[in-house]
Amino acid sequence: MAQSSNSSNGHHHVIVLLEKFFPLTPVLDLPAPQTYELREYAHTRPDQLVERIRDAEIIIRTVLPIRAEALTKAASPNLQMIAVVGSGTDSIDLDACRTRGIVVTNTPHCNTSAVAEHALGMYFAVRRSIPRSHRLTQAGEWAKRGMLLNVLHGPDDRAPRTCRDEVVGILGYGGVGQKVAALSTALGMRVLLSGRKGVPESLDRTPFDQVICTASVLILCLPKTPDTIDYIATSEFEAMQSDTVLINVSRGGIVDEEALVRALKKGEIAGAATDVFLKEPASEKDSPLLGTKVQDLNLVTTPHTAWVAEETNANYLKTLEANVVAFVAGKPINVVR
Repeated sequence: MAQSSNSSNGHHHVIVLLEKFFPLTPVLDLPAPQTYELREYAHTRPDQLVERIRDAEIIIRTVLPIRAEALTKAASPNLQMIAVVGSGTDSIDLDACRTRGIVVTNTPHCNTSAVAEHALGMYFAVRRSIPRSHRLTQAGEWAKRGMLLNVLHGPDDRAPRTCRDEVVGILGYGGVGQKVAALSTALGMRVLLSGRKGVPESLDRTPFDQVICTASVLILCLPKTPDTIDYIATSEFEAMQSDTVLINVSRGGIVDEEALVRALKKGEIAGAATDVFLKEPASEKDSPLLGTKVQDLNLVTTPHTAWVAEETNANYLKTLEANVVAFVAGKPINVVR
């Protein structure tokens, strides 16, 4: 990928921050004699994108998709860098960036603790049916029906496992997966690290098919790639144990949402939680995981907020600043290949 050629000559950089998600504005200590101006927007709609990046050499983006039409020479003639806040780049047309030599950077490992802890929080919420118990208690069902013990029971009508009896299958062993493994081990769970789907043998990994049918907890920490679309679908749900719980803190589309709802309704698995959706922001009209039709299922949903934490914000800001400064200096870091 091309590097900035402005490190030795004075140059004024136009930087556009498309979505101001964080309380602090990046402060860039550019190498002399470089200068910059930062144009900030609280939010940017897709129809506003081309107008706002027309003069930009560097754009800072969090969740807004950057498609090929915004990456043409006519739409963004000066664009040299896309600085992504976050690790995922599946909604950026990387092929178009490569064609023009636009450098794309991300901020890896900044949200590791927050996402891993959120995943474990979701596990407890699902395994112990906490949201369902809350709804019934608030509705007065405890007083009407007596002890609600069976609310915690799985499709096999057995009481929930405790941590020391859980077998956790971790799919995706990057920073988040490693943190989830450490936390799970500390809780007394047995951990299986899954090999890649379709690969029967993998060094230091348990074959994917064996993890699917053995684990009582499946935690997805995978990146979204062409190979991971519908990674968990009907055949995988049919192979799971009836008391399995599925936790997805990776990306929408990795789990087949329709298949997940069917598995929950048929009692093929005990419960599920997801922080991500195929279409985001998600609503009842475009996601089978939301609305009255699934309100009685043991299903926990959060609005893609697993990453949120003060530590994450600080890490993102620090890494973002370092990425932009390094690029302007002609030595880009955290480049997405």
